[in-house]
Amino acid sequence: MHWLAVASQEHVKRGVSGGFAQVCHGKPGPLKQMSPGDWIIYYSPTEQFGGKMPCRKFTAIGRVKPKEPYQFQKSSDFVPWRRDIEFIDSKETSILPN
Repeated sequence: MHWLAVASQEHVKRGVSGGFAQVCHGKPGPLKQMSPGDWIIYYSPTEQFGGKMPCRKFTAIGRVKPKEPYQFQKSSDFVPWRRDIEFIDSKETSILPN
């Protein structure tokens, strides 16, 4: 199965460098529906979370690893769910016509 996730470019870069996906502001539902071997593609409408600078690119692609979703203590009041992803080396691709 293939999944499309939407996140700012800065958040996608954090996930790629850490080898994880985090979706829907840290909710577990979509991550629990994924199966090992599924593909996830990230689309980034903006460069930064809450920012106005458009990105409009597909920014990462990877495969879901076998480990189940888990919670990660990001701060004292934010403990989002994550899932391990094996991101492949790829080039960001604009959705805009050439």
